[in-house]
Amino acid sequence: MDAIFIIMGSLVPFLLIALVVLVAMSIRIVNQYEKWVVFTLGRYSRTADPGLRFIIPFIQTCTKVDMRERAVDIPSQEAMSKDNVSLTINAVLYYAIDDAMKSVVNVRALEYAIMQFAMTTMRNIVGQFELDELLANKEEASRKIKIIVDEKSDSWGVNIHSVELKDLNLPESLKRTMSKQAEAEREKRAKIIDADGELLASEKLAQAAAMLGTTPGALHLRTLQSINDISSDQSNTTIWMVPVETLRAIDGLNNLLPKIAEKMTK
Repeated sequence: MDAIFIIMGSLVPFLLIALVVLVAMSIRIVNQYEKWVVFTLGRYSRTADPGLRFIIPFIQTCTKVDMRERAVDIPSQEAMSKDNVSLTINAVLYYAIDDAMKSVVNVRALEYAIMQFAMTTMRNIVGQFELDELLANKEEASRKIKIIVDEKSDSWGVNIHSVELKDLNLPESLKRTMSKQAEAEREKRAKIIDADGELLASEKLAQAAAMLGTTPGALHLRTLQSINDISSDQSNTTIWMVPVETLRAIDGLNNLLPKIAEKMTK
């Protein structure tokens, strides 16, 4: 009997150490940005929220789930637009986990699954747009991708916040063609603007000429003003401009002088 007590007494330190180890193993601290999915004998039992939590060692296991928003870079891939133009596209997808249990139980390799489904969806959506529409409506294409991926990922406990198309890389030959087209369009607009300016200027000049021609003395005033403007700078060479009326008077005198001379001779 004494031997039994001696043996038990010698085991007490080991039992105390084992108890301390078990207690330490049962204590878990869940961070604010995490949730832990707890399994009891391999079966889901609960989701542990942030704070100090306890589990049963060797019977219960835990899987950590990060609840923060994440950004997934969808790799570049080739896609075909509706008008059969081949282009390379990539995007960024932003998501966060809403249901920790679904993200662990319903899907394996969650981020990889989201990426693969997003890549497939992105190719399909790009195929619904012509190239010009896609370049002008990237936000619309991104919105359609987001809706489809979000609907699929609901069963995985994921909320897709946004999808952003980053780059649309076109073949070099198509880039050169589009550059020439844009340059031709700019030249066309420049010529139209020049033609509109010349038309407006000619209309204003015609109005000014009509006003000068119909207003008595206006042409003489304009002539004097032009002479004054030219003579204001000493470096300019002054040119005297004779009005048409003066030339007509001189021409009339030339016709009148022979008649006067003929009368005097008689």
